[in-house]
Amino acid sequence: MRPRRAIVVLVTVLTTTLCVSDSFAQQGNFEREPINYLDAEVNDPVAQLSKKLESGETTLRYDDQFGYLQSVLEALDVPVSSQTLVFSKTSLQLHRISPRRPRALYFNDDVYVGYCQNGDVLEFAATDANQGAIFYTLKQSARDDQPSFVRDRGNCLSCHASSRTQGVPGYLIRSVFSDPAGRPKLGSGTFLTDHTSPFEQRWGGWYVTGSHGEMRHMGNTICEGDEYTFDRDPGANQSDLDEYIDTDDYIAPHSDIVALMVLEHQTQMHNAIAAANYETRQALHQSYQMNELLERPKDHISESAQRRIAASADRVLRYLLMVDEFQLTDAVKGASDFEAEFASRGIRDSRGRSLREFDLQTRLFKYPCSYLIHSPAFDALPKQVREQVVARLFAILEGRDDSPDFEHLTPKMRRDILDILIETKPEFSGRAS
Repeated sequence: MRPRRAIVVLVTVLTTTLCVSDSFAQQGNFEREPINYLDAEVNDPVAQLSKKLESGETTLRYDDQFGYLQSVLEALDVPVSSQTLVFSKTSLQLHRISPRRPRALYFNDDVYVGYCQNGDVLEFAATDANQGAIFYTLKQSARDDQPSFVRDRGNCLSCHASSRTQGVPGYLIRSVFSDPAGRPKLGSGTFLTDHTSPFEQRWGGWYVTGSHGEMRHMGNTICEGDEYTFDRDPGANQSDLDEYIDTDDYIAPHSDIVALMVLEHQTQMHNAIAAANYETRQALHQSYQMNELLERPKDHISESAQRRIAASADRVLRYLLMVDEFQLTDAVKGASDFEAEFASRGIRDSRGRSLREFDLQTRLFKYPCSYLIHSPAFDALPKQVREQVVARLFAILEGRDDSPDFEHLTPKMRRDILDILIETKPEFSGRAS
């Protein structure tokens, strides 16, 4: 039941122990106008559930083994099939985490839930359409007649607001060397992973179930002693986790490889959207302040502000269309119902096509345009940046923009993606000729 030797720990989405020096300066900017991160009202899914609990509109059930976990997953519509397991000691409850007792992470498009065996709290990160990642805890106590969510007041930003989260309150998945107790060996270097990362750099410190042919990752392994060399073969193509942990201690027996791949893409896509939102609001705010000083028209947007907004739009667009995505060299197959359940949530066109359909032969998705284009966060982008993203995306998909950055999109892919968007996004249907 012990993980095989090797390397790399991916720090979970809710890591709170590895701090970044530039985050404190960032946080100061977030607390002021026009962002007001700590004081502005939020309406993320956890905030919505919290209001329902306070009003008595809904309640949460307590289970002797898992506490409020199963009830809160149901309330937030977070699928059990999304379960992934990480054994690095890199979150709020690091003393509860080890290779024998990994931390479970569950997610849907907008919410991430962290669970530790016998943990003091459940951990949450939820995406607010305007404010980005908002962090909460929920006490795991049967004596709590009225369980309530507690919002973090900035402590999480010490790790979750840095260059690794694209400069805004956000999410990250990192790889580090891990010892047999799950402690990261930070002196050995770290990796930030997303859909562009080489397969061989992913998932150390996570348990990984599913098949991936001849490709090799770093999951299901630890690094013993002072050695940093490792053999990727023993942890490859694992169909179950019985050799590593007692799966009865979790509400699902897997740590699905496809869920991990989606998780990597989704976290940085959320960050790109939030970064564009913040940058546009800040650029406009500063431009309007200068207008008053320089006696310019109130709604004038300076050239510098326009450049900042355009750069943000470009970053969203590149991530949306999965530029530089790692190309799979063998087929990937998960070990749970995650693939089917994730795809079933897609908004489909008249031909039954959806941006949530998987490829898993050479790339993650059949149509390489992020499903988060349908998210509340994308829709809430300030119009100055959203309109730029939509206009250029339309030009790329119509073939009028032949930038080499998007050469990975074949003419058929472009047409298919455009057809799907025209039928599923009003902003595109209005542009269709």
